[in-house]
Order: sequence, then C-alpha cells, then structure tokens
Amino acid sequence: MSLEAPLLSVVIPAYNEEGRLPATLASVMSYLARQSYASEVLVVDDGSSDRTADIAEAHPGVRVLRRDHRGKGFAVRAGALAARGAYVLLCDADLAVPISEWGTMYARLVAGNEVVIGSREGLGATRQGEPWYRHVMGRVFNLIIRSVAIRGINDTQCGFKAMTRAAAQDLFRRVRIYGDDAPVLRGAAVTAYDVELLFLAIRCGYRIAEVPVPWHYGTETKVSPLRDSLRNLRDVLTVRLNDMRGRYH
Repeated sequence: MSLEAPLLSVVIPAYNEEGRLPATLASVMSYLARQSYASEVLVVDDGSSDRTADIAEAHPGVRVLRRDHRGKGFAVRAGALAARGAYVLLCDADLAVPISEWGTMYARLVAGNEVVIGSREGLGATRQGEPWYRHVMGRVFNLIIRSVAIRGINDTQCGFKAMTRAAAQDLFRRVRIYGDDAPVLRGAAVTAYDVELLFLAIRCGYRIAEVPVPWHYGTETKVSPLRDSLRNLRDVLTVRLNDMRGRYH
C-alpha cells in the first residue's frame, strides 16, 4: 500500500460480516501487497449490528465508511463515490470470487473497456457448491432482466465488478433506486442495484466486457429466496418505470 494516488480501489460492502471479513481482508491485503502499484481498500459498513466496522478499522491499511443500513446498493455506491483509485473494484465480503481474478479484469480495462463484470455463466466460468435450486432461481431472474431491462448480459448479479473511476463517478451519481434518499431498512437486504447500474452503463454507451470467473457459493449467504426475489423483481421493474418516466435523462 502507498500514500500516493492509488491505481486501484477495492470496495467491499459489508453487513454483519464479523465472521467472514477477517479472512477476506487478509486475502485482499496479501494480494495487493504483492502488486507493484498503489492501492486502497474501503469497507463500507451497511449499518451492521455486530462488530463488522470495528474489525475492519482494526485492520491496518483499511479505510472504513460507516453508513446507515440501506442495503448493498447504497453501501456500494458510497464506497465507489469515495474511491480514489484510477480503477474501482467491487467485491463481496465473502470473497466468493478470488481477488486474483482482478488481474483479468484489469487487462480488459487497460484494453479500453470502461466497465468489466464477472460472470458465473459461459465458457470458463465455474460455480462451486451452489444448490441446484439457487442456480435455477438465478437463471429465471436473468430471463426476467433480459425481458424487462437489459439484453446481452449473461450474469448481472455477480458481485465482482470493476470500472474506471470516471465511469464509477458518473454511473453511481445517476442511480436512483439506492441513491441518497434510499430508505433505512431492517434485516439483511440483497438488492438488484446491479441491474440499474448496468442499464445506465449501456444507456450511456460505456464499453462493457463480461469475464467468466470462478465463484464459490457461501453457506452463510444472507439471501432469503422469497423476500429477496420479490425485492429484486421490484428493483428491475422500477428501472423500467424510471426509464419510461424519463428519470435517467
């Protein structure tokens, strides 16, 4: 890590992750320490009720943003807008995609893409330990997304995404569903903020690359099949309604 302007900012949203966060931060910091460029790590605490923020703050070199509990989309946005790096990498607190996959994402960004998204679908992608019904749920949701909001992307929901700082600043200032006025929530809140983000990226003409990644299903997932499926469906429909109402102009 360095005091100079970083090449890379790693943004990790976290809600009640005191159990998984230490191992994730150790892996991320170890990987970054072996790189030749300057970097920073931001943990955005999404109003956790456990020691998530305290644990992150005790880790040398980690910058922590404490926010009200307004969902993953709000937390990711806060981190992306606070990032100082030339490139911004979003990854989940369980590190379901190994941090080393950043190398492939970086190559795609250097090649001229402005947004690069990890994909758990397609040739070269692997899904480890995922229950069959979760995979089916994901593919059905993707079909809905393709029908309502976004075409041509195999996996909008993988948490491993990277973009230039300019793209991150622009896109996260444009989002509406989990923007500054997002409501305070109760309980874990898995959202479809990714759909709005990618819808805007396509609409704004950003060059997007989808990269197959290895992904490991976490047994401690906070996803509630019924509650979060309904919330995500609402988010997708809201994106379409916002577009019809001209809210993205």
